[in-house]
Amino acid sequence: MITSDQLKDIKDRTAALKQYLSIDEKIMQVEEEQLRTQVPGFWDDAKAAEAQMKKVKALQAWIDGYKAVNNNTEEVEIAMDMFREEVIDESELDEAYARALASIEELELKNMLRQEADEMDCVLKINSGAGGTEAQDWASMLMRMYMRWAEANGYKVAVANLQEAEDAGIKTVTLELQGPYAYGYLKGENGVHRLVRVSPYNAQGKRMTSFSSVFVTPLVDDSIEVVIEPARVSWDTFRSGGAGGQNVNKVESGVRLRYQYKDPYTGAEEEILIENTETRDQPKNKENAMRQLRSILYNKEMQHRMEEQSKVEAGKKKIEWGSQIRSYVFDDRREKDHRTGYQTSDVGGVMDGKIDGFIKAYLMEFGGEE
Repeated sequence: MITSDQLKDIKDRTAALKQYLSIDEKIMQVEEEQLRTQVPGFWDDAKAAEAQMKKVKALQAWIDGYKAVNNNTEEVEIAMDMFREEVIDESELDEAYARALASIEELELKNMLRQEADEMDCVLKINSGAGGTEAQDWASMLMRMYMRWAEANGYKVAVANLQEAEDAGIKTVTLELQGPYAYGYLKGENGVHRLVRVSPYNAQGKRMTSFSSVFVTPLVDDSIEVVIEPARVSWDTFRSGGAGGQNVNKVESGVRLRYQYKDPYTGAEEEILIENTETRDQPKNKENAMRQLRSILYNKEMQHRMEEQSKVEAGKKKIEWGSQIRSYVFDDRREKDHRTGYQTSDVGGVMDGKIDGFIKAYLMEFGGEE
């Protein structure tokens, strides 16, 4: 049975959410934005109209989310009174409390996703590290983990590029995840993931350590303006390998985009290489590759802005490409995030895509610093 202190806690957190989310202001803002959709000729510019409707929908989602939290909290208060009057039993009161607490935690977590890019779809790339077949198998396990997570949370997944290894596993894969806040939820997966297990590929049955890198960027759509210099773009085509039938191997549908990038702030130059074999349609693959290029360039600009803002002082833990963020120790049934200290013994569940605990721990600790 819940206590008076627990009831006070959820009431305080509900009130705090109303303040943090500026719900009263958002209600007035939605009314103003909806008026703009009613002006004559609103749909003459379809692109601008869709952007406006998206803005209204996003604001309304915050309002609806808070209303659901507030309603659940009020139901707990009512249930508490009914329990005292012996109208309902203890289990019904506990169920009402559990619903309220879950909705509060969900909205608190979403409140950590405040950046412009957080709402976007994302590109998630996995590269196997040194270690041959063992590392390549680990990369394929991570691919499955993220695909299962996406499936469980209603995200659409497309495999933009997959390079299978000779014996087992994969060398690299690029996934596109489409759905609300895909980038916001997965941005904390950036970094090196370490596996420790008794390897099935080791004849002596020794414990092996493998590494795979995960790199997540927001998937930028046409509503975000990113400057791409055509003179710096070049293309190669090739026959797609792997599964897919004879037609895949006969037609040069795979594309390889090379972009000679020059950092506008430092002058440093690098070649950005993107391969796409998502479809059998070469023009469509080129379109997808260009979309990924826009995402990479957008991400570089966002990284520069974050560095300039210097919101996270030196010495604090932060996520960086190349950092070891998480260890998966199968024999000890322990998976631990080194940034937050969050850990679980549910090894099988995590590898089946149950990574929400890691995601929540990261966002609640670091989301507000961004």
